[in-house]
Amino acid sequence: MTEAEPSPSDSPQSLWERWPLDLGWQPSPLQQQQLQQLYPLVMAGNQTQNLTRITNPVDFWEKHLWDSLRGLTLLGDWDTLQSQTWRGIDIGTGAGFPGIPAQIALPRSSFTLLDSTQRKIAFVRDTLQKLSLNQARAVAQRAEVWGQTRQERGSYDVALARALAAAEICAEYCLPLLKVGGRAILYRGYWTEAEAQTLRQALKPLGGTLAQVEAFTTPLSQGVRHCLLLEKIAPTPAIYPRSPGIPKRQPLGQSKPST
Repeated sequence: MTEAEPSPSDSPQSLWERWPLDLGWQPSPLQQQQLQQLYPLVMAGNQTQNLTRITNPVDFWEKHLWDSLRGLTLLGDWDTLQSQTWRGIDIGTGAGFPGIPAQIALPRSSFTLLDSTQRKIAFVRDTLQKLSLNQARAVAQRAEVWGQTRQERGSYDVALARALAAAEICAEYCLPLLKVGGRAILYRGYWTEAEAQTLRQALKPLGGTLAQVEAFTTPLSQGVRHCLLLEKIAPTPAIYPRSPGIPKRQPLGQSKPST
């Protein structure tokens, strides 16, 4: 299946009227302004570093903004979401997705945007400042190290991971950082039952469970997407996350883990 081209009627300006229809959410004037400012900021950053291959404004709206916010709906309805004072983390944020849109949409929460690439974090930090998102912070660190940091471990309500790694690897990054009762959203393209079985096996030693798998299509190009909702039901043993590089070399659920 291939994604269809957006309709010519989907001009960049008209897209801002589609939020209630396509997402069930009406941004405030400030939120809409912040979301609209993201496109020129990312395009300017793209001139000096490889932030995204998506440069068409219509594609940007759908595949970065809409897609980032769509995943949040697994956490509840929009009235509930915007009233929360969660501590959240976006692991492998890259150019700031989904973390920046999430921070804009959930202004009472506070997000940490984590990435191991210093230049990307410098861009994200500058963007947060320009958008006056003072409740968010950008941190240059590996997820394996951050997950073993005493002040951060077990301190987050929500974790997000988009276009980062296989689901079982993302789970090892996310679960140690969550409180018991916390939730993680993993953004995926296609998803299979075989992948779900591997993920369930990986979640057992991490103290997590796969609570929901939601399939949907993007509103313009009808691309297939899945979002996975993980819940942390027990403390994560201190050995997780394992040392930098090990989660990717030897993913949980696939073979006997190395410590």
